[in-house]
Amino acid sequence: MTETPTYEQARDELVSIVSRLEAGTTTLAESIELWERGEQLAKIAQRHLDGARARLDAAIAADDDVADADNPGLNDV
Repeated sequence: MTETPTYEQARDELVSIVSRLEAGTTTLAESIELWERGEQLAKIAQRHLDGARARLDAAIAADDDVADADNPGLNDV
């Protein structure tokens, strides 16, 4: 089983695939294979971005909870 690429690896490979497809020098079969790989890479990159967003949201929520605990009643004004 192959290792899942990092976000940066997926993005870079996807950019390379798009360039090859835009060049129009691949056969139909190659183009289809490249397209399918590009779809896989786009999904991998999106999962990385979704995970990063979830981590940021959790960190922000934790910071908000700490701020609320440090300043009780501040939002009651």
